[in-house]
Amino acid sequence: MSRTALRNTTALVVALTTAIAMPAAAQDTNTQDQGPGFLGYLFLTGGKRDLAIGSAVPQTVIDEEELQDRQASTVAQLIDSVPGVTLVNGNTPQGSGINIRGFGANNTFGNDQKIAIIVDGATTGSEELYRIGTQLFTDPLLYRKATVLRGTIGSFAYGSGIVGGVVKMETKDASDFTNGEVGLSFGQTVEFSSNGKGYSSSTTLAWQPTENAELLLNYTLRDAENYESGDGTEIENSDFRTPSVLAKGRVSFGQDNDHALSFSYTNTVADDKDKPYDQFATSSGAFGNVDRLTDTTQATLKYEYNPLDNDLIDFSATLSHADQKIEYDYVDGSSFLQGTPSFPFLVNTVNAKQRYETTKLTFANTALFDTGAISHELNAGVEFSRRKRKDNEAASAPGGEDNRFALYLIDEMSIGNWTVTPAMRYESAKVDPANSAYDTYENEALMGGLALAYDFGNGFSVFGSAAYTEGMPIIDDLGGSDFSDYKMSTTEKSQTFELGASYAGEGVFRPGDSLAVRGNIYKTTMWDITSYTAPNSAFSLPDGATRIPTTPLERVEVQGFELEASYGLESGLYFDLNANISEGREHFPDHAFGQPTILSNTSGRDWRILSADTAQLTIGKKFEDYADLSWEASYGTDRRNAAGDDLKDVTIHTLRGTYRPQTGVLDGAEIRFGVENVFDTDYVGHLSSDSRKAPGRTFKLGVSMLF
Repeated sequence: MSRTALRNTTALVVALTTAIAMPAAAQDTNTQDQGPGFLGYLFLTGGKRDLAIGSAVPQTVIDEEELQDRQASTVAQLIDSVPGVTLVNGNTPQGSGINIRGFGANNTFGNDQKIAIIVDGATTGSEELYRIGTQLFTDPLLYRKATVLRGTIGSFAYGSGIVGGVVKMETKDASDFTNGEVGLSFGQTVEFSSNGKGYSSSTTLAWQPTENAELLLNYTLRDAENYESGDGTEIENSDFRTPSVLAKGRVSFGQDNDHALSFSYTNTVADDKDKPYDQFATSSGAFGNVDRLTDTTQATLKYEYNPLDNDLIDFSATLSHADQKIEYDYVDGSSFLQGTPSFPFLVNTVNAKQRYETTKLTFANTALFDTGAISHELNAGVEFSRRKRKDNEAASAPGGEDNRFALYLIDEMSIGNWTVTPAMRYESAKVDPANSAYDTYENEALMGGLALAYDFGNGFSVFGSAAYTEGMPIIDDLGGSDFSDYKMSTTEKSQTFELGASYAGEGVFRPGDSLAVRGNIYKTTMWDITSYTAPNSAFSLPDGATRIPTTPLERVEVQGFELEASYGLESGLYFDLNANISEGREHFPDHAFGQPTILSNTSGRDWRILSADTAQLTIGKKFEDYADLSWEASYGTDRRNAAGDDLKDVTIHTLRGTYRPQTGVLDGAEIRFGVENVFDTDYVGHLSSDSRKAPGRTFKLGVSMLF
């Protein structure tokens, strides 16, 4: 194994040895539902973030309190503290992208289909739009919880071809404001940011007419001017204005309220004028500037039936629709290519209307039953989906329909201290092009995995998993070349192996303390790759050789180590730690489409969008229920920019505080303040463009009040 893998294994062995030596301790657990086929529970730590313990699925849950404390401007900024998650060009909502374990957003497309974004059950995000980051475009103040699943093993209920992971976002409920009591509540949050003179206002009306019904309406407006980097440079075109709305309701009825009907609707809009077409950059460049309207909507209607007297039925039917429109018009004279013979080829790209609509119907059921000594929690689901893409062939964005059928089964079996969870997903896909010049393509795949966990009964557990998935061709893969035909006829394949351990307990070192630790190593291999090609600039060709225009990668190999830990004392002092170490290689074939590729470096090179090695330490103190003060240090090494050039190591410091007055007119309010990038460090974020430097020192203030 490599040196990094050896370090990972050594760290894991140390964690295992330490945990085995720990005394048995009572465990404070939270058994709330975490999704289909999940093992384990949330351990309530003394720090900011509860840890998923005893689970074979690497997952991180960020609750509403932490979401509010971060005072993020984009959803991507909410989750970039999760091990293995990289924020790509993510300081503005329009250009932000999420990369998990080296898959997802990259320096060419805002999405490579290797991670799934789920908002209240709706699958959202675009396909592959060149130089446009549209993976997750919404406002962070709409949400009460974010869950990040890393890798493939936890993905089979959410889609196929998921290599990096899943991001699940849950919007706020009316009962979050009414505390489940009949009545009317009004909530108001305002936030201010010194760098870029940013502000946001979120207004919520929550009504619970009966114990069985609730309704929420929210309007959020976020606005910011250009921010400055650590060296005082104003980052052009980093300003934005995004109004958002949220409407959500739920009613339960029937005997014992065993029936429920709920709906959720979110919408976020940005109407930008005279902005670069390339959302990853900050200047017009060859593509010039455009007037761009970005309009994203997610809507979900859900029916649930869960009779109290029948453990075999916990049924839901979910109809969701995600709609994203991106319309742009070229600003005359903004491209340096205008007036040259090359410019006419760009006109149709910078004058275009893109639209994606994804409609999904899912029937799911969870059954609890025993077969002898084995207890089962069987999750089964059937899914029908249709994605429509507006035809824009002139801009190299073919249109059509992608119709899919999927069936998944996840059986969580408990046998003594063992938990064994086999998972399976079958999916078929049919892509019908809007352009009759292209063929219709059909593909199908059977994929699955197996997760094992053993609980020693003293707070310590070990786990492992193996998972295999296949990614179906998408509408964007249509075209008239040999490479397009190859992409439409090939499913991308990957396998991931994981091994880890966790410990959770109280009274570990002294009375009243709590400790939770989770570490895992993983290795992912992907082959039959269609979404990445060998970059021509990395190779030389012998005289007289014929270049293959597009050469798909032969395989990608990524391996790494992830760690999450939290330690808290009875006094309120706490320490949170998370870390990620990874390495990866991309390999090139000797032949493509039956012809020699004439590549001079078939041994490959470092994986171009691999996560950086990171460590984040938070030290804080909670003063009962009225205050929380913390210092956070985030260190990054082995970093590179969007062009692949090395970046220097960087450590960023952040101070945060929350105060909840207990008396007087502000009783019930929450006041939050923070200082991000305390030492005004000048740096470029990992995988980001050099022109889009990270913000310098930023003071933030937020006030929330419930009436």
